[in-house]
Amino acid sequence: MDQDAPERNIEDLSFEEALSELETLVRRLEDGKITLDQSIRGYERGTALKQRCEKLLQEAQSRVETIVVRPDGVVAAEQSDLDRGPGDKD
Repeated sequence: MDQDAPERNIEDLSFEEALSELETLVRRLEDGKITLDQSIRGYERGTALKQRCEKLLQEAQSRVETIVVRPDGVVAAEQSDLDRGPGDKD
C-alpha cells in the first residue's frame, strides 16, 4: 500500500484486496516506523478491513451451504454441489 495513494473505499475491495492491504498494514504497524497518528489510523482501517474480510467469508459460506429437511424431519445445512467433486457421494 502506497502511503501517498488515496485509500480505496473498503466496501469496494475484494476479499483478496482487503486481505492484502490488511497484511501490509500489520507489517507497517509491527515495524514501528510510523507515527502514533499513522498507527491509530492504520489500526482503525485494519479493523474495518478485518470486518470486510469476515463479511465476505460469511457471504461465501452462505452461498455454498444449502438448508435441507432430511427424511427424518431434521433441518440441516449441507454443502452445496459446488463443494463436491465429481466422484463424491452424500
